[in-house]
Amino acid sequence: MLEAAIRVADRGGLEAISMRRVAQELNVEAMSLYHHVPNKDAILDGVVDAVFAAIDLPPTGCADWRDVIRARAASARAVLSRHSWALALMDSRRNPGLTTLRHHNAVLGVLREAGFSVAMAVHAISLIDSYVNGFVIQEASMPTDLDVVGGDILARADELPYIREVVEHALRPGYSPADEFGYGLDLLLDALENRRSVPCARGDH
Repeated sequence: MLEAAIRVADRGGLEAISMRRVAQELNVEAMSLYHHVPNKDAILDGVVDAVFAAIDLPPTGCADWRDVIRARAASARAVLSRHSWALALMDSRRNPGLTTLRHHNAVLGVLREAGFSVAMAVHAISLIDSYVNGFVIQEASMPTDLDVVGGDILARADELPYIREVVEHALRPGYSPADEFGYGLDLLLDALENRRSVPCARGDH
């Protein structure tokens, strides 16, 4: 059932999920779903858990916490790029499932065991998730044909010299906006590493 709900949302967005449409996806009557779930909210809670289940848990055996979080962030980006509609759900559900809670617990565990204070771990999670989620949203909304967009801007190059430089950079062979994800993530993780080694930064404890 949850897989069917995800397929519905992948095609039509979050608003497409309804008992009727999920039932249609399964080729059953909508009323039959109530033998398995009490209402639509239960499906939404389950869908969030299913999305979290698809994101790799932080790997073990890495000496540097940044490598662990980097791998988890890459997996989260890949999963959420396929299901970007889930972003509106992931932090809004009042009844998170066990898979969701275990995932958050594992990520927090990486940070706490690396020496982050509770407050700094909260800061780190907020920053990292905001970065990943924001990048996914940005990627989903970017134009697919950069050559056309770039050509339009270059036609007004005299008025926009600094934008022209960026467009020329982006149109170089081999450049992909997706490559910016890793660069930005490394900057963020390095900044957090610097703060990790400073006890009680800005009153944290």
